Amino acid sequence: MTLDAALSAADRGLDAALERLFALLRIPSISTDPVYHADCVKAADWLVDELTGLGFAASRRDTPGKPMVVARHEAPGPKMLFYGHYDVQPVDPLELWDRKPFDPAVEDTAAGKVIRARGAADDKGQMMTFVEAMRAWKAATGALPGNLVLLFEGEEESGSPSLIPFLEAHREELAADIAFVCDTGMFDTDTPSITTMLRGLLAVEFAVKGPSRDLHSGLFGGPAMNPNRVLAKILSQLHDGDGRVTIPGFYDGVTPVPEEIAAGWRALDFDAAAFLGEVGLSVPAGEQGFSVLEQVWARPTAEINGMWGGYTGAGFKTVLPARASAKVSFRLVGTQDPIAIRDAFRAWIEARLPEDFELEFVSRDGAPATVMPTGRPEFARARAALSAEWPNPAVFAGGGGSIPIVGRFREILGVDSVLIGFGLDDDGIHSPNEKYSLRSFHKGIRSWVRVLDAVRAG
Repeated sequence: MTLDAALSAADRGLDAALERLFALLRIPSISTDPVYHADCVKAADWLVDELTGLGFAASRRDTPGKPMVVARHEAPGPKMLFYGHYDVQPVDPLELWDRKPFDPAVEDTAAGKVIRARGAADDKGQMMTFVEAMRAWKAATGALPGNLVLLFEGEEESGSPSLIPFLEAHREELAADIAFVCDTGMFDTDTPSITTMLRGLLAVEFAVKGPSRDLHSGLFGGPAMNPNRVLAKILSQLHDGDGRVTIPGFYDGVTPVPEEIAAGWRALDFDAAAFLGEVGLSVPAGEQGFSVLEQVWARPTAEINGMWGGYTGAGFKTVLPARASAKVSFRLVGTQDPIAIRDAFRAWIEARLPEDFELEFVSRDGAPATVMPTGRPEFARARAALSAEWPNPAVFAGGGGSIPIVGRFREILGVDSVLIGFGLDDDGIHSPNEKYSLRSFHKGIRSWVRVLDAVRAG
């Protein structure tokens, strides 16, 4: 059978696949630091060479930022778009790494063998699982597995500033029947997942401004209203006693999780106490009436990410500051409108400002939540393919974070995405000593072999 032959090829080629991944991991393609621009170009060129060698029509597409890599292979059948990113996060603080971040190695740990390097899990190791799956297909059959277009970007870790213009300029070339994104994770070490919900994001920074200058607390403390006090009072009212956000209209567009999916979540072996205990906490603080898993995957949030005002250096300075500032982020679900929430939040703050105070308000572009159409046949086929590879059946999972590319694919290209990844919660992405399970890398390749076989057969 073709599938069995491709799986055997993936097994035989694992050592060589690992060496190719190591070669890519050695390139310090940090997109946020201009010092590493040449390395980002080097990583793009490396991918072009690899994909060309596999039989793709591959090219580097320069942008005002970091290059895109586009590779195409035309064949009968549904057109499948694969997305990944070759750029990585900075490595600071370097002193917390146990080895050089761009000197990859396989290490033995209590949980098994892991690949240790910056980018091992986010996203080079993940991205290379489906590149190597295609290599296995070609080794077994002499041909690439279907009608394919690959898009790898180099600015995902720095906000993807070139992505939207690139998608808009290449709509026809990148248009596909279905997209696959490999930048997510497993539910646990034996349970693969397909992420079907992604929360949206809105970020706001604001300052409350009162006195015309910083004031000596011995002279003005008492009669002069302190901006820190104003800020603390406002933010203390952001949630009620049940953990619900108090901004009027905030929950417009929030709908219950479909029972079919909710039942699957309830059946998962999720330990809320262990989840919080791992970070030194024990009492759930989210919206009452919802499980911890629901709070992370399917409920909206408002979180205070930073507060500052006055003197925060060493020692003590007895001042009342002229202004106090905060950063607040909102995770959104369903059809919540980030623009409407931004405007409602601003009005909510203004209504709580005391006399003599004014508001300085800045928000970043928001993105709504994304809900995948799990009724499409590709989702069932991918789920069955993953279930055939791993010990436990694959689950449809929620995602607490945001992956903007998924919304962009739908908005600009009109294509839905299937999110399949093989990362684990303890991989330490964005942190020192990032790792990727060798088992995830190996079985990830085998998983994509199966998914490709299931979807291309259509």
